Amino acid sequence: MKIKLLIEGGNMTPGPAIAQQLGPMGINIGKVISDINKATLGFKGTKVPVELNVDAATKEFIIIVKSPPVAELLKKEAGMEKGSGDHKNFKSGNISIEQIIKISKTKLPEMLERNLKQMVKTVVGTSVSLGLLIDSKDPIVVAKEVESGVYDKEIKQEKTEPTSEKISELKEYYAKIKSAQEAKIKQEEAAKAAKEETETKNVEAAVVDAKAVLAVAGAKAPAKTPAKTPVKAAVAKPTTKK
Repeated sequence: MKIKLLIEGGNMTPGPAIAQQLGPMGINIGKVISDINKATLGFKGTKVPVELNVDAATKEFIIIVKSPPVAELLKKEAGMEKGSGDHKNFKSGNISIEQIIKISKTKLPEMLERNLKQMVKTVVGTSVSLGLLIDSKDPIVVAKEVESGVYDKEIKQEKTEPTSEKISELKEYYAKIKSAQEAKIKQEEAAKAAKEETETKNVEAAVVDAKAVLAVAGAKAPAKTPAKTPVKAAVAKPTTKK
């Protein structure tokens, strides 16, 4: 029996899904979770796929840990919890081409890409939706550079570690981008608040004007005279001759 899981590395907890599958077999769920956490400890803080092969007859199991999804590896390399919610306007991090190659080497054995360069292009493509910069450049630009051979040397040498100087430069560049983004967000929030305040004042002014118009109209309206009660005409009674 095969059970596929996607867990946080080193931090799997008991859940109804696995309990329902393993419980009826009489397998020690606590031991399964403990063993999986040990096997995935190297991916702590990252979502990682795990395949659990269980022999119902012997109650033995084998844990197969696969590499995390590309997006999870990118977030881990960039040191961020989540990607940008608006990748076209806001960037979430800045990583090196060496880190892209590192992720590509990790994922290549599991993927359909023919070679490392193709895998690099795939990883660069995934970084777009996360709002990541690569070597302080838009990943769309980097994808074209990979295609044209700009990074062929690094890919051929399988360089996976940027220099400390390069890391510092990337962090410094992103710090400026982040500061500018935060300033833009504050400006947008201030503009929104000002607009809402203006709209509120306009509504209040309109209410005051309406009340004033009603008050003037009420003052000019003619007073109503009470309706006259119709007077009944006296009818002469006929005289009777004796």
